[in-house]
Formats: sequence, structure tokens, C-alpha cells
Amino acid sequence: MSTREATVARGLRLEYFTLGWNLLEALVALVAGFIAGSIALVGFGLDSVVEMSSGSVLLWRLRADHQAEHRDRAERAAVRLVGISFLALAAYVAFDSLKTLLQRAAPEESIPGIVLAAASLIVMPLLARAKRQVARGLASGAMQADSRQTDICAYLSAILLGGLVLNAALGWWWADPVAALIMVPLIAHEGIEAVQGKTCCHD
Repeated sequence: MSTREATVARGLRLEYFTLGWNLLEALVALVAGFIAGSIALVGFGLDSVVEMSSGSVLLWRLRADHQAEHRDRAERAAVRLVGISFLALAAYVAFDSLKTLLQRAAPEESIPGIVLAAASLIVMPLLARAKRQVARGLASGAMQADSRQTDICAYLSAILLGGLVLNAALGWWWADPVAALIMVPLIAHEGIEAVQGKTCCHD
């Protein structure tokens, strides 16, 4: 097996892990969010669904790597599809946060949500770093963009954890939507860059 083939195989393993983890995140966050009445948790669960779509795109991109004639086309398409998922996520986070603030929706405390956010805050940075290593090995902008989405999941995990803890400990229901709104420009910027094909890696 060549070095590139080994790197592609590692990328595939990372994306399969991403899909599995995000499926678990989505199920726990959506169930816990609906039980607690937490829009932030529900939003986090929907974010995990968006990330699953991104992971599926990367699986398609990596499987096309062995066909040199299809690699460039798959790379360009994958970068843009990941970018579109970024923009969809930014739109949802903005809408969801503003709605929460306007409705002054105060969720119940959620221990499962706090545990999920803490676990994601540990796993996501490690996963993002591993994806960046694969991106460099393949000179893949699509994989780099996907690693940035994993980074954003880590940021959202920190925001979710802070919001849930502040709500549970101090009753600060507004902490999570305000922090999430701060994230919207970063998420949107990453999406625009990816849609335009402006990433740090190019095939």
C-alpha cells in the first residue's frame, strides 16, 4: 500500500468515526433537548445532522481518490458541498438563537446534555487535528474544510456546555443564545470560503 493509499484509508476511518459519533450526538441531543425544552440542545443535535452530511460528502471524495481522472472534480464538488453545509448551519444557529432570545425560552437543566457537550469538547479537537493531518497528506481542501467544521463543532460544544451549566447553576437562560450568535460570523465565513473554493489546501 502506498503512502497516499494509507492516508486515504486513515481519512476513511476518521469519516466513519465522524458519522458514528455525530449519529450518537444527534440522538442524545435531540431526545435530551426535547425533554428539557432546550432549543440549544435541539440545535446542537441538528448541527450533528449537518455534520453527518459533510462526513458523507467526504466519504464520497475519499473513495474517488484512487481515480486520478475523477479526483479533481470530486475535490472541487466536495469543498463546495461542505461549504453549503456551513452556510446552512450558520443560518440555523442565527435563527435559533434569535428566536430563543425573543421568546425568552428558559430550558430545564439537562444532565445528559452537559455530559454530551463535555464529551464532544474532548473528542472533537482530537478528531479535527487528525483530519488536518490527512488533509495535508492528500493536499485536500475538502478534508481541510471538513476539519474546520469539526473545529466549529468543538466551539459549539463549549458554547453549549457553558450555556447549560450557567442555566443550571445561575439561571442565565440567555447565555447560550448570545454565545451562539457570536459564532455565526465565523461559521458563515468558513462556508463562503469553501463555496468559493478558497481553502488552504489544493489538489
